[in-house]
Amino acid sequence: MKIDTHQHYWRYQPADFPWITDGMPALQRDCLPADVLPAMQVAGVDAVVAVQARSGPTETDDLLALARSNPQIVGVVGWTDLTSPAIEDVLDAYRGQPLLKGFRHILQDEPNLSAVVRNPDFSRGVKALQKRGLVYDVLVFDRQITSVIDFCARHNQHWLVLDHVGKPCVRDWATRSEVPGRWLASITALAAMPHVVCKLSGLVTEADWSAGKGIQPQDAKVMLECLDRALDLFGPNRILYGSDWPVCQLAAPYEAVHGLVQRWANTRLTHQEQEAFWSVNAMRCYQLAVPVRAPST
Repeated sequence: MKIDTHQHYWRYQPADFPWITDGMPALQRDCLPADVLPAMQVAGVDAVVAVQARSGPTETDDLLALARSNPQIVGVVGWTDLTSPAIEDVLDAYRGQPLLKGFRHILQDEPNLSAVVRNPDFSRGVKALQKRGLVYDVLVFDRQITSVIDFCARHNQHWLVLDHVGKPCVRDWATRSEVPGRWLASITALAAMPHVVCKLSGLVTEADWSAGKGIQPQDAKVMLECLDRALDLFGPNRILYGSDWPVCQLAAPYEAVHGLVQRWANTRLTHQEQEAFWSVNAMRCYQLAVPVRAPST
């Protein structure tokens, strides 16, 4: 069984997605579950966790509605204002939504990230969701990880998930000597926390995708090195597969992203470790109820 723990869906409205620029025409359209389902089926991916892409009041409910009508979506990581004085009531209102598994905020775009994660109201919101057994996904660039290390250490009552391997700057890996060491030191600190899990996702768009040439050999080498280091640090029981569709399409189609990770897993993981990576870890972390695939005839 395979679970893709990181897909986004939206009906495109430019005002809702300030991060989608005119240089991203592949994303300036509706991106819905049916659009990626054929590629998932070819890759043998059975289920999906849908992750927020908008910081708006309807995002969580919209994703939950999609999940109810698309059985391959077995979990939702939504968005809510975690600084709200009413956060306890907001979270309690979702108690009857078993498909809601966690929340995320786009920390990477915050102009003063340190102020956000040190905000007592934000911390109170994260504590409230952890108390309810909900996951918080941490989205930062590698240069920002040092700003969230203390935050991650404080919030240790439930799983935290580091998105996209901490977003190492693949495009500058070979030309800026500080990049590999900075990323490695940062995720080493996070991996030392047993409640932090790492998504092996999102690397292709940290390469230079502007030329539209797909995954280049030199970039693939760096990505595989990052996957190796994540495995070494987090171990086979704290890593998850994610495609980051449709954002990955800026750099490569779904099958190329999955194929790179599949080839890596085939050479680096035992059969039991592959089961953990592709599905078991995600089921444990996000508390997913995934239908058992029927045997082929």
